Amino acid sequence: QLQLVESGGGLVQPGGSLRLSCTVSGSRLRYYGIAWFRQAPGKEREGIACIRFSDGLTNYADSVKGRFTISRDAAKSTVDLEMDSLKPEDTGIYYCAGDTRGGSVLYMLTPTYEYADWGQGTQVTVSS
Repeated sequence: QLQLVESGGGLVQPGGSLRLSCTVSGSRLRYYGIAWFRQAPGKEREGIACIRFSDGLTNYADSVKGRFTISRDAAKSTVDLEMDSLKPEDTGIYYCAGDTRGGSVLYMLTPTYEYADWGQGTQVTVSS
């Protein structure tokens, strides 16, 4: 059975950086890509970054574009999210999700795109 486990969350000051990792265990051939989502207290879950494995295409939400970078390390079976210039509004629980549909990165961050598997989440708090 496939599992997704997020790590790397924590407390950071505004302007700081964090690197989150999503580790995939189980069959490596199942996912076409991985997306990162976050949910702030009292807010809807938001898709923020995704990567498609076949061609390396990525997509980002406007709220994180230019500050966050998603990347894949196939050898380690991880998908990382490098987060720079963090703001208090980046606070929330961050989840990774595994894509088994193979859709366009343009749709992978939309609320209606369905994912087969989700991790448990990791807390990110940006505060001074």
